[in-house]
Amino acid sequence: MQGNQQTVSSRQLIALMILFEFGTAIVVHIGLASNHATWLSVLLAIPGALLLYSVYLYLHQQYPELIVSAYIRKIVGPILAWPISLFILAYFIYNASRNLREAGDLLIASAYDETPLFIINATMVLVMIYVLGKGIEVICRLAQVYVYVIIILGIFGLLAVFFSGEVELSNIFPINGGSWQNVVKTAYPSILLFPFGELFAFSTVLPHLKDKKKAGKTGMVAILFSGFVLSLTQAVQLLVLGDSIYIRSTFSLLTMISVVNIANFLQRLDAIVMLTLIICVFFKMSLYSYAIMAIWGDLFRIHTLAKLAAPVGIVVLFMSIFSAWSFPEHVSEGQTSSMLMLFIVTVALPLLLLLVHLAKKTFRQLREAGHND
Repeated sequence: MQGNQQTVSSRQLIALMILFEFGTAIVVHIGLASNHATWLSVLLAIPGALLLYSVYLYLHQQYPELIVSAYIRKIVGPILAWPISLFILAYFIYNASRNLREAGDLLIASAYDETPLFIINATMVLVMIYVLGKGIEVICRLAQVYVYVIIILGIFGLLAVFFSGEVELSNIFPINGGSWQNVVKTAYPSILLFPFGELFAFSTVLPHLKDKKKAGKTGMVAILFSGFVLSLTQAVQLLVLGDSIYIRSTFSLLTMISVVNIANFLQRLDAIVMLTLIICVFFKMSLYSYAIMAIWGDLFRIHTLAKLAAPVGIVVLFMSIFSAWSFPEHVSEGQTSSMLMLFIVTVALPLLLLLVHLAKKTFRQLREAGHND
């Protein structure tokens, strides 16, 4: 199988994980209910994210050469594994399409208001299909380059915001948004699930890691870095926009960068936000699509994953168009059905697999001890 022959380094995997975590989360509000202290909620969600990743890591370490659908068969048997794997497959398709839809809607809202959504989304999907046809190794190599592009864009944008004089430190107070309970509720489960829980998709990539011993360190570094950057991004948006505008803005990062004006010369930096979104969504959508291809190939014994790139891309494209008739409907789905599916796939299912694996392992050890006696 093509995917099994390709390997990625820990640095490449860290870069891909960081871009994946940024995705749309760096541009849109994260948390079921945006609040004054979202930046603090992100920080509070990091310990839970590290703990959740340790569950993914343990399952990977028990079956280091197998992707998620393959080790599910080992744990629960082929009869139960098929519907579970198909559910994961459906969730990955839906989430890839959601990311594509959000990118298209932002581009239309910011600059391409007369361009059909289908054309914008199709353009991104065509590029994605080409890259997916080259395999996971090429995707990771690209990520290693573009993560530096994102860091440079972020530093430039941050400096522009501070030098514009629009930052008002009083906007961040009260630091807890008036309710610590609200801060914790936003962190758990909302931000824990999105974006941190979505790392479950990497259960199809970890078997390709050259040095399997670095899988734990790689994921934890990516979670810490992306978590702190997302928190900083949300905090700066609050400092510039103030509580009222920050909460009501659909694309708060775009709103923030639009107010930058340095000496009436450096302004209209919307391109930074659009380029950031396009890059991050491209890699997140591509990783989800690769996960779809890997599970699809495993379930139906397709040995050349490149053959699946075009079908997966087409499905994701049309799903992004027809999953919701408007952006408000898209957001509403994200707050209800999408979060429920996210919880089932990224938290409930891995924990259930962990418990079943531990129970089988314990039973096997007890049986072996009984035979020895």
